Amino acid sequence: MEPVIPTPMAAGHAAGAKAPGAVPDVVQQHVEEAAILRGVRSILVRAPHVKLHHLRRLDERLAAHLDGILIGGAYGRSACTASLEDPLAGQVFTAAVRAIQDGDAPGLNRLLALSEAMPELQPGLLSATGWVSAGFLQGLVRELLGSGSAFHRRVGLGACAMHQVNPGDVLAQALFAPDARLRASALRYAGEAGRRDLLPSCLQAVEDDNLACRLWAARSAVLLGDRDRGISALGELALRDEWVRPHALSLLLKLAAPEHVKDVLKQLAQEPASLRLLLRGCGMSGDTSYVPWLIGQMHEARLSRLAGDALSMITGIDISLSDLDCKPPAELEFGPNDDPADEDVAMDEDDGLPWPDPVKIQAWWQEEQRRFTPGQRYFVGEPVTPAHCRKILREGYQRQRSAAAEYLCLLEPGLSLFPTHAPAWRQERWLGRMA
Repeated sequence: MEPVIPTPMAAGHAAGAKAPGAVPDVVQQHVEEAAILRGVRSILVRAPHVKLHHLRRLDERLAAHLDGILIGGAYGRSACTASLEDPLAGQVFTAAVRAIQDGDAPGLNRLLALSEAMPELQPGLLSATGWVSAGFLQGLVRELLGSGSAFHRRVGLGACAMHQVNPGDVLAQALFAPDARLRASALRYAGEAGRRDLLPSCLQAVEDDNLACRLWAARSAVLLGDRDRGISALGELALRDEWVRPHALSLLLKLAAPEHVKDVLKQLAQEPASLRLLLRGCGMSGDTSYVPWLIGQMHEARLSRLAGDALSMITGIDISLSDLDCKPPAELEFGPNDDPADEDVAMDEDDGLPWPDPVKIQAWWQEEQRRFTPGQRYFVGEPVTPAHCRKILREGYQRQRSAAAEYLCLLEPGLSLFPTHAPAWRQERWLGRMA
């Protein structure tokens, strides 16, 4: 069950005053930790080594800190506001959760204005609408969807998507909005909401002048059952060197015929800068013919873990649990280090993945390959079926769970895309209903 969190509005504290028994330093720490954990969470929901029960533990920690801010009363609210002097998405998330749960319309309006002016803060605001229980959004989302501001309507649509609520005609109208960002959001949510009635509009938008609109229109068209223009558009977008490529490949490689998949991967193989995307693409394809090549890539330290993850995506092998891993190479450093002169502060994309032992895995594959049928598309060790995808949604790692959610929509067009980034307790409730 979702935690039931009462609002502190009846407490009657003066602005900035602390609730009885609240310790200012402790409340301040709750504000700081909540913002940090929201940042950690934004990484873990996409991580290849995190399962739903891991996410549940983090969500419980985050909820505890938000409860601590709540107990701090008006002092907690003022501490959230003070943290916005140098805002990041985590601070906006924390402040927005408090504003929404308190019914603080002026405070939320300030956060909306701040996020509109600084787009890098918008994920924090949107994730706050997804974090709070639906009861806190009643009335608020209606106001957002009816607003004259395109940004406000985008936030309202995002809140509906994260709670799997159908926004009705408002979504259909937004598909033709003058604002390209609102159109793109609406086109994305049309597919994720399973709105098959909007398929003709999505197909029409495949020719939109805006690149983001074309991407989400094609993606939604395919999720909603189109197997012609949408796939063709995804194929064109998959060969672009822009941010659209991973999104286009994610669906295209799950659905296209083997020869089409082979052509796309061959194109990626000709681009050295796309080698990591090629490895992921092989895993997405579900084609066991790429397994020997993936094993070969495990000899390259910087690609080894990603190659192992792609192998797991196809075969279902858990490298660590099957004792097919090895110690990491001692001479290499990944991610930020302590050298102040090193300008590379990028996080290690493969952090948390096991280091595969290519010799052990080669021996394993010699024994196991006979149980895989050539030409059959596999997903985490089994042919792609609705029952298997639902099992992965319950038991798999986050990267696998996201793929399972897409597969379910491809197999049963009209289903809502399962939000694997929602609060864990809400996901567990939805999974219970699916069962």
